[in-house]
Amino acid sequence: PAFAEIKKEAVSYKSTGANMEGYVAFDTKSAKKKPAIRIVHDWMGLGDYTKGKAEKLAGMGYVAFAVDVYGKGIRPQNAQEAGALATKYKKDIPELRSRIRAAYDTVAAMPNVDTKKIIVIGYCFGGTTALELARSGAPLAGTAVFHAGLATPNAADAKNIKSPILVMHGADDPYVPAA
Repeated sequence: PAFAEIKKEAVSYKSTGANMEGYVAFDTKSAKKKPAIRIVHDWMGLGDYTKGKAEKLAGMGYVAFAVDVYGKGIRPQNAQEAGALATKYKKDIPELRSRIRAAYDTVAAMPNVDTKKIIVIGYCFGGTTALELARSGAPLAGTAVFHAGLATPNAADAKNIKSPILVMHGADDPYVPAA
């Protein structure tokens, strides 16, 4: 990592006709294929926080891709807008899965990615989205979520999960209680 040269760039892709714009960061010093981590943004959309996480993970040797669930240029300006967008996608699981799968396919097609070592992580809305990708049967190496909504419209989809899942929640989380 001390000698890493991190390349950072926007990545355009499409999902069900919508233009998406993620952000990738990776070390250019090594030509060997690397594990990939997809980071799904919280309800405020893709921004500096998620991009910064991608850059840190790239410095640790990963191809790190900050996912865009909402679409190119769609960035909530406040909690009310964020809530409306997050709710829209949580109520339309097929569309949410389509958008996160498009990000998966974009990463898997990158020539520097080891496709057997792709994981997804997310916080809050991003964690919920990551879980839906796992429930869709995507060939993931793992899923890690923080403070995610755990409910899903079809609990039977859990049978589609092909890899370990790590769920991290605070014991006193008022938004995602133990029940």
